[in-house]
Amino acid sequence: MPSLPQERVIQGPSPLDLNTELPYQSTMKRKVRKKKKKGTITANVAGTKFEIVRLVIDEMGFMKTPDEDETSNLIWCDSAVQQEKIAELQNYQRINHFPGMGEICRKDFLARNMTKMIKSRPLDYTFVPRTWIFPAEYTQFQNYMKELKKKRKQKTFIVKPANGAMGHGISLIRNGDKLPSQDHLIVQEYIDKPFLMEGYKFDLRIYILVTSCDPLKIFLYHDGLVRMGTEKYIPPNESNLTQLYMHLTNYSVNKHNEHFERDETENKGSKRSIKWFTEFLQANQHDVAKFWSDISELVVKTLIVAEPHVLHAYRMCRPGQPPGSESVCFEVLGFDILLDRKLKPWLLEINRAPSFGTDQKIDYDVKRGVLLNALKLLNIRTSDKRRNLAKQKAEAQRRLYGQNSIKRLLPGSSDWEQQRHQLERRKEELKERLAQVRKQVSKEEHENRHMGNYRRIYPPEDKTLLEKYENLLTAAFQTFLSGRAASFQRELNNPLKRMKEEDILDLLEQCEIDDEKLMGKTAKPRGPKGRITHYVVKLLKQSK
Repeated sequence: MPSLPQERVIQGPSPLDLNTELPYQSTMKRKVRKKKKKGTITANVAGTKFEIVRLVIDEMGFMKTPDEDETSNLIWCDSAVQQEKIAELQNYQRINHFPGMGEICRKDFLARNMTKMIKSRPLDYTFVPRTWIFPAEYTQFQNYMKELKKKRKQKTFIVKPANGAMGHGISLIRNGDKLPSQDHLIVQEYIDKPFLMEGYKFDLRIYILVTSCDPLKIFLYHDGLVRMGTEKYIPPNESNLTQLYMHLTNYSVNKHNEHFERDETENKGSKRSIKWFTEFLQANQHDVAKFWSDISELVVKTLIVAEPHVLHAYRMCRPGQPPGSESVCFEVLGFDILLDRKLKPWLLEINRAPSFGTDQKIDYDVKRGVLLNALKLLNIRTSDKRRNLAKQKAEAQRRLYGQNSIKRLLPGSSDWEQQRHQLERRKEELKERLAQVRKQVSKEEHENRHMGNYRRIYPPEDKTLLEKYENLLTAAFQTFLSGRAASFQRELNNPLKRMKEEDILDLLEQCEIDDEKLMGKTAKPRGPKGRITHYVVKLLKQSK
């Protein structure tokens, strides 16, 4: 898989002067860097420009290390990280980016991957505006424009640089004839009937935490930002297409308008909180539960599109790591979502390095919660480094002395030997899975106690919804990895993946009973129930 491109901003024509804002001054005092003590969690924050990240690190009690220190428990960078950097990390370390996440965070990659998934599952991916990638799909777009003319219809399109940011180079068009055929652009149908707030168009910045890709774990933060336009909205027409303050909701654009309202409260001004917005919906008899459910489903389905790329890239970086190992990567993503007048959410874009600037109190309050709750969920412990070193030593000894390894089956082995060998392999697989399940249960218990304002949206508690998402994951692996997906496909279909601890213990006991029979001993069930059925044992054999 090719290396991810470095994050960069495409400069485009814009009449706006996008200067960096002054940060909101919090009352929290910065701690002076102290001498590193034994047993202290360390953090390297040399890669961030955001003061709120450093303040939260202090609030967590982490010790900031010198910029050149590569051994810290936590490494925070604003930009994407090279895959080589992730490959070099020790298992006790955490870095705030996944490899492969650019597949949904670059506008052109997102459009390309969503188009493929829409072809595979059109009824599940109806939350992305129709999109064309230039120059590859220039002809298709022009053909679409001709079809509209035949039907005497006219639509508005929003044109964006393929890898742009902060509103640079964005424009609205109604006539595609003058669009350059060779420029790298994204052309998207404009949603011209948005849900309005006090007459203004707005979008939502939703914060998402991904703590693992193996297995996939997604958390949604139940607050965020409402970013409003600064000119009253009028549906696009020939005379107002250039009025960016009306049509664009980017904060980077609207903060330069003289009508931009800064306010220290969450329910006034041009930037508000999603917490306030949900209260507004409730007060106006809108279905708040459905609103959050629709948002959650949009997020999970989008990250399902990313999962094959991320998991493949992650395993390429971390070869030899067994499934379920502690993830060295996590990511805080910023989803930008627009609501239409029926409150249906539409995905605009995803930011893998969302701004943690705090030029207003509302920024500080929301973003502090996003970061603080995320670090608590990660459960970084002082003992992680020590345990990792001990585990490495134990694994080295096992490799050296061949401890607990299953002997190879020699050619010409008897049926009895083959059956014993199969039982040993099955027991080893069950023991590995049992260890993974117990570790996962322990993680979930910690998460449930320390979620704060986050909510786990994948895997969901609802079994029907989980089955639906797993079917989409299967489709995503088939769509994006084709021939390379065979091993991933076997993992997804392995019946052990869905079993709980008591089910695996039942299978292990059945193995012991079968082993005793082969050895000529009298087998006596030791468990409280009749144990596992031959059907499940058969499934296990088929998964080999």
